[in-house]
Amino acid sequence: METEPLLQSGEQEIMFLILEMHRLLLAGVQFLFDLRIVLLGNRAAGKTSLANLITGHAEPHLKRTAQCVKMHGDFAGRQVTVVDTPGWWKNYLVKETPEFQKQEILLSVAHCPPGPHAVLLIIRVDALFKEKHRRSVQEHLELLSERVWNHTIVVFTYRDQLQEQTLGNEGKALQWLVEKCGNRYHVLNNENWNDDSQVKDLLEKIEKMVAQNRGHYYEIDLKTLKEVNYTCLLHKQVERIFPPHLRKIYIHLLVHPTHA
Repeated sequence: METEPLLQSGEQEIMFLILEMHRLLLAGVQFLFDLRIVLLGNRAAGKTSLANLITGHAEPHLKRTAQCVKMHGDFAGRQVTVVDTPGWWKNYLVKETPEFQKQEILLSVAHCPPGPHAVLLIIRVDALFKEKHRRSVQEHLELLSERVWNHTIVVFTYRDQLQEQTLGNEGKALQWLVEKCGNRYHVLNNENWNDDSQVKDLLEKIEKMVAQNRGHYYEIDLKTLKEVNYTCLLHKQVERIFPPHLRKIYIHLLVHPTHA
């Protein structure tokens, strides 16, 4: 004689969530029902793939993005908002990065108000990472101010393709990044992309970081945000009115006016 399960499917999910919350509470970590994340990194680091993994999206978000893209999803009882950002060239310092890309980095945190719980810095661990790459990462992240490091976790992608050379001369540069982020890091194996435990562990590390920050999330300086919004509006107006060869000249004159 068959017996009915003690709990129905929906009840099992609720019970699992309660047990999960209790486990985190015992560890001094608050379960976040609403989780806001910004992804930053150079081009081809794996940001968009990670955004799709966390939110459960496939098409049409698989293509590399030229602007910030906000995505939503559910994971293990959490409502997750992920902002995917355009990546900078790996060898570029901030002064070499186009202005519109820097503006997108600054605006990324405004796409998940009142601010992200975590900034995930995506680094390909299978590629060479030298001092110039470290400087590039530091300069681009610090567009958001020095405070951003308190809310940042390094996420290493492509662990399955890891080579010994990555841990050689590049070790110091990578170690600096990890230490700058309070020794917070997470490693993803791209061959096991369908393994939900990778995302589960990552979200728990975010919640632990938020607990260490006393529940605080990252907030952009309002003055900086107003300046960026003004510059974005200015660029849109100039693109609508002026031909390409005159746009840069006009914007330069507005931002850096000459004095008689």
